[in-house]
Amino acid sequence: QVQLVESGGGMVQAGGSLRLSCAASIGAIRTYVMGWFRQAPGKEREFVAHIDYSGGGTYYADSVKDRFTISRDNDKNTMYLQMKSLKPEDTANYYCAAKRGVNSYNAGDYAYWGQGTQVTVSS
Repeated sequence: QVQLVESGGGMVQAGGSLRLSCAASIGAIRTYVMGWFRQAPGKEREFVAHIDYSGGGTYYADSVKDRFTISRDNDKNTMYLQMKSLKPEDTANYYCAAKRGVNSYNAGDYAYWGQGTQVTVSS
């Protein structure tokens, strides 16, 4: 069983920055594709970014491209999401997720999920 724990959420003003972390309980996250998703109240969960096994391949939703950076440190079993130039519309609960196999932006393809960390951006 893979356990994922997010941290780093909080409240920030528009234009500010936050870095989210996702710590994995498994001993070798290098065998998992990892992703970040978010869900705002009353909305469906949406894809934010994903990263391949080595960290060399990344993909972003258009809404966060050039503002967010996904990365991973397999030696620390941790994935990150650096967020800058935050906007009120980035307000959501952010989830990290893991899967075997190929990269995917489809939440339904991910088998393992964290509990989420809240990000609130005020205008």
